Amino acid sequence: MRPLEKGFGLVEVMLALVLGLVMSLALAQIFISSKSSYASQTSSASLQEDARFVLSKMVQEVRLAGMFGCLGTVEDASAGKGFSKAFQDPITWDANSKTLTLATAGTGEGGGWSTWVIHTDCVTTASAYSNGRAPRLSAGETAMPIHRQVYRFNKARNELSLNGQSLVSNVGAFSVLFGVAGSLNDRSIARYAATAEPSLIRSVRLTLTLFDPAGRVQEQTVDVVAAIRNRLG
Repeated sequence: MRPLEKGFGLVEVMLALVLGLVMSLALAQIFISSKSSYASQTSSASLQEDARFVLSKMVQEVRLAGMFGCLGTVEDASAGKGFSKAFQDPITWDANSKTLTLATAGTGEGGGWSTWVIHTDCVTTASAYSNGRAPRLSAGETAMPIHRQVYRFNKARNELSLNGQSLVSNVGAFSVLFGVAGSLNDRSIARYAATAEPSLIRSVRLTLTLFDPAGRVQEQTVDVVAAIRNRLG
């Protein structure tokens, strides 16, 4: 009589191997899916953060566009009389070159840099000088820095720049519309347009689209509207 033999047969071993392989493939698929989902969420959050950062900066500057001090008139003592154009037209949008130009009061960033500086006593006099060429302040005068900010969208490079320096990459689109009032004394928005008479502009709508170069998520579009304080105040 042969003794009882214990162990696994070939069929059992093959079955165990197949089950193990199936479980390994399932776990690998779960890991790959989780990793892909994490990468997509991270990429989407990064695009939204970049868009909000850029637009929050632009909104702050748009709100201060045309804020040139206490008086309604400013004498242009700047080099080449460059301040006069900014005073008359503090915000412009060129749809062909995708360029937004702002003449805006200093926001406290960038140290002592400015394009112009206005000396004013807020009573009778206000004069604009080019940065670095302003005389010493007279008694009772204060200095107000004015920045000329030029935002340009370069479609070929998918880039939005500020004063010639890259601000954000992977930009798919950038557009600007003006909220236009029906009359000079009207504060409500009658329509949105790409061009408008400066005195009728009440707000600015900025739309920025960013994309992921790796194609992990869809394009992210962020749209904001900024009221111009010197028109609505």
